[in-house]
Amino acid sequence: MSDHVREIAGRLREMREIAGLSVEEVGERLTVTTEQYKTMESGTVDIPVSVLCEAADIFGISVTELLTGDRARLKMYSVVRKNKGIGVERTAGYDYKSLAYSFADRKAEPLLVTLDPKNAGGELHPNAHTGHEFHYCLEGKMRVYIGGHEIVLEEGDSIYFDSAYLHAMEALGGKPAKLIVVVIK
Repeated sequence: MSDHVREIAGRLREMREIAGLSVEEVGERLTVTTEQYKTMESGTVDIPVSVLCEAADIFGISVTELLTGDRARLKMYSVVRKNKGIGVERTAGYDYKSLAYSFADRKAEPLLVTLDPKNAGGELHPNAHTGHEFHYCLEGKMRVYIGGHEIVLEEGDSIYFDSAYLHAMEALGGKPAKLIVVVIK
């Protein structure tokens, strides 16, 4: 696993300890099992963005603090220049960039996501969590799986859905798909 994932896992563990919570207590409050959380905290597996959002809420901090160790300080506005979003490692085939990491007390987590076409037709990594999501396809073609449904999105298409349903996505057509994802808490 990458050094970045191990650093995030260390911050998760440290925040849990500061909060005086056991692994089981945190695991019970997440949409993953306690065993899955324990593995994430070990730094040996990728940590889903949804778990980072949930954990940040539990610990009363921002996702930025889990990703970088620094506190988001901006309150009026935040600008993220082209190719300067903070990377969030999640799953092979997905490249996430946080687009509002320096804004404090965000109500939503906007992300630029690139789907690797090499993962198309391969193993999907479905996810479910509290809140809602909005996806807007910027480039390419992709398939979104939500609660047993399959929806194809092309450039300019969007979808809004309840994140409590298992969902996953993949690029289609042998080319990367690029999209804006807004996770709403």
